[in-house]
Amino acid sequence: HHNRLRSRVKPMAANMQKMDWNEELATLAKERATLCHKEPFLQHSSSFSHIGWNTHLSVVGAASFSDIIDFWFEEGKDFLYSSGRCKENATCQHYTQLVWATSSQVGCANQQCWRNGELWEIFVCAYYPGGNWEVNGQLVMPYKSGLYCSLCTSSMSGCLRLWDHVGGLCEIPKNPCRMNCGEHGHLNISSCKCKCDLGFTGRFCQVRCNVQCVHGHFKEEGCSCLCAVGYGGAECAEKVKFPFQSCDLIIDGNCFMVSSDVETYYGAKSHCQEQGGILAQIHNQKVQDILAFYLSQLETSNELTRNDFETENFWIGLTYKPPKDSFRWDTGEIPKYFSFAFGQPDNQGFGNCVELQASSGFNWNDQRCKTLNRYICQHGMDENLD
Repeated sequence: HHNRLRSRVKPMAANMQKMDWNEELATLAKERATLCHKEPFLQHSSSFSHIGWNTHLSVVGAASFSDIIDFWFEEGKDFLYSSGRCKENATCQHYTQLVWATSSQVGCANQQCWRNGELWEIFVCAYYPGGNWEVNGQLVMPYKSGLYCSLCTSSMSGCLRLWDHVGGLCEIPKNPCRMNCGEHGHLNISSCKCKCDLGFTGRFCQVRCNVQCVHGHFKEEGCSCLCAVGYGGAECAEKVKFPFQSCDLIIDGNCFMVSSDVETYYGAKSHCQEQGGILAQIHNQKVQDILAFYLSQLETSNELTRNDFETENFWIGLTYKPPKDSFRWDTGEIPKYFSFAFGQPDNQGFGNCVELQASSGFNWNDQRCKTLNRYICQHGMDENLD
């Protein structure tokens, strides 16, 4: 039922993942339901971190679990996607957690309980990885809009669409090409390329070609504009300024600073070290979601300290080590979490440094270390960074 509703969000989601049932999450939901809101819930040790929760208290027999999930989804009518906010005096956080794109596992439970002499029923769902993160007081968008399955990560680049689904959901691939061409293209299984309908372009035929570039030049392959310095927007008609503060984001006690200049990977690494930090490290889905959302707000900003380069990508502190045949963070740690874009990494031995790639929804891409990119420095009290 979760998957059916997640396929029906408006606007359509480009990166909505299929949800799978998880018994351990169901057990945690049962533990929380047993408390019946009588005391704060203290989660026992488990293999999960960053769990999200939805709860609802109802009179016994008044509603089924599917009714409650529908009720949470109906909160979406009060969620304004264009601004990422809920209407005034309305509640939306049950909805945003239910449709949080990267929450891919769920477990639920219900429990009858007495409250003030009356018999009630509590419904609880636990989601992993959790959502509803905020950046500088603004909710991170629960999903990215666009043609369904067009922004799946490399680990979930298949596309599930059942008869009762409106859009598709990212899942472990079930076709040899690990891709889907959507409603405006046809997949050639032998070449694993999309043949687009007339008037559409892009790798997944997701872009309609009707763009005029006011202050920039047209990129035919992507049917989009590459804006001149200082201009942004879909048609490069908006005058913009690149925002740069001493600390752009604070996530779990760590400060992330986004550069306004471009550097090679090792130049960026040196600059971060000179400021007492390191190139940013991403160890979980929460940090990935927040950084991708924040950087997406800067996508149209091209005003750099050095104006002879145009770049939308950002270095993070991850490199490929050929002698060890593995990616490692600059601190030497072997990653336990990855968010490479579809088809990546594909340049081991040549593209040894990792960037957040704008064209892939700021999922990861291995790139030549001499490439000039913006970069993200990280400062904080994390023991691994001392």
